[in-house]
Amino acid sequence: MDHRPEKKAPRRNDYRVILHFDIDCFYAQACANQQPALKTVPLGIKQKSILATCNYAARRRGVKKLMLIAEARKVCPELVIVEGEDLTPFRDVSKRLYALLRSYSWSGKTERLGLDEVFLDVTDVVAYNVELLNRNTLARSYFCLSRTDPEQGFEYDASAFAGCVVYRCGPEDAAQAAAAAVLDSNPLAIRLLVASHLANYIRLKIEQDGFTSSCGIATSKLLAKLVGDKNKPRNQTALAALHDDHVLSFMDGHRLRKVPGIGAKTTHILEAFVTSGEVPDLADVDLHTMECSLTVGEVRTHADISAPTLQNLLGGRPGSEKGLGTKVWALLHGVDDTEVKPARDVPTQISIEDTYRGLNEVSEVTRELFLLSLSLLRRMLVDLVEDSPKPTWLAYPKTIRLTTRPKTSAAEGRPYNWSRSSRSAPMPGFVLNAPAVPADEIADRLVAETLLPLFYKLHPPRQQARGWNIGLLNVCATNLTGGADGKSGVANNKNIATMFRRQEDVLREFTEYGSDGGEGGGWEVAAAASGQPDGTAEEGSGALAGFSDDNTWDQDDYGSNYREDMEQCPLCGRFMPRFAQSAHDRFHSMEQGG
Repeated sequence: MDHRPEKKAPRRNDYRVILHFDIDCFYAQACANQQPALKTVPLGIKQKSILATCNYAARRRGVKKLMLIAEARKVCPELVIVEGEDLTPFRDVSKRLYALLRSYSWSGKTERLGLDEVFLDVTDVVAYNVELLNRNTLARSYFCLSRTDPEQGFEYDASAFAGCVVYRCGPEDAAQAAAAAVLDSNPLAIRLLVASHLANYIRLKIEQDGFTSSCGIATSKLLAKLVGDKNKPRNQTALAALHDDHVLSFMDGHRLRKVPGIGAKTTHILEAFVTSGEVPDLADVDLHTMECSLTVGEVRTHADISAPTLQNLLGGRPGSEKGLGTKVWALLHGVDDTEVKPARDVPTQISIEDTYRGLNEVSEVTRELFLLSLSLLRRMLVDLVEDSPKPTWLAYPKTIRLTTRPKTSAAEGRPYNWSRSSRSAPMPGFVLNAPAVPADEIADRLVAETLLPLFYKLHPPRQQARGWNIGLLNVCATNLTGGADGKSGVANNKNIATMFRRQEDVLREFTEYGSDGGEGGGWEVAAAASGQPDGTAEEGSGALAGFSDDNTWDQDDYGSNYREDMEQCPLCGRFMPRFAQSAHDRFHSMEQGG
């Protein structure tokens, strides 16, 4: 009797139309647009000793992304190298292109993936234009870009797809004939055809801004991203997979590691299980560089692979995502129901990081934290401050997070995220004084009062003798929120800054600061009292408690009488409120245990 698990295929929904735009060789194009002479030469973008990316002229000569610079020069001696460690110009270009793509969304569902990729959910736009089709004059169709203004649009030929088509994984010419044959009878084919012309129109608009791009057209984010890679660069491809077996045929040829949503750990586990029937130990595996030779089809059709099997293999590990096995089973079948996230006026967080060959001196750490903070502040002014008619904060971060990682090398076989550790604190109110106060002054104060104390909590001074060996620093502004009245404005944000300053003045009397600026640090008691495991404070508790709705200090709650409710620590002699004593005791216990 066969006890193998039932292979029940997940259900796929094809009601959506998703476009995935990918700017070709984004960094290289951004540099070439600044220096037109670079457009016709082999070009590489350098970050540290690595080639972050290169243009297609360099790729045709054998240069590849992530090559060592020395190796790339051997492969292509005429390679022109441009420094690309400062991401500011790339972020500015990305923001402009994102705004352009977002303008074609009716639903607002425009999701950015990195600096050079954007998903657009155009289901409603396409449905509206399908209703406008006249089957008697398909070659002279008109695409409306606005529901209210019929003059906003373009003419197109709706008798054939724009760009390339994948249909039963056959040749493009056969696909065109097949698409034309089903045009009058298959609603999905019609929607994808209409969407292909919208994608082509948008790509041409992007080219007017100086950038070529590739685009995938499909019914999900997964399929759109995968099919968009088929005909790069400066092209587009629609996946006219009209039945389940068409989708499976398309998916089965992809390498497992190339499927978005299937990471390195999952790939390694599945490869070991399919090839040997064993569950591997991930402790000694370099997951950052690992490749996999297995295809989706080899995993999906394996006799012992099913949704329950995958859940047992992947879902039972510590820290594993809930329902990971079911998710991977769906991805193997080309099923992805994740929504395109609605566009945001501001990012969810702003993060700046850099890598090093090993920082061990306080002066080195201080210098690099200052440079990162300066870059972070400049980025915040670009992304969070509106310049016209006067500087206005669109949102402000409530939390700042510092992340570090020891130096690693390829010989150690450590994954990129090995041993990362983070600490958070409330964002100081003086940060909101920008742009009135110079960024370098704010950055200098941010390092001295917030980031160095956080660093010392992660790496106490007593450990310096053994060598901190810091290989990565990351400074992140997160937990963004709007102005006090739900809108943004300089006046309101000045009130917010005042709130933070008053808060600091009051808390300073019962906040522990280490004598060397290390073991203690601002906000220690306030953060601990909030009850958050990472040291951040929730709104309305801990660091943000004691403020009325108009951002003024509530004297009735924390006024002149607060000194009467103080206790003295028997270990260090410091005075603090009774509500903070337990948190302060935990601080001492961690200090003694460390």
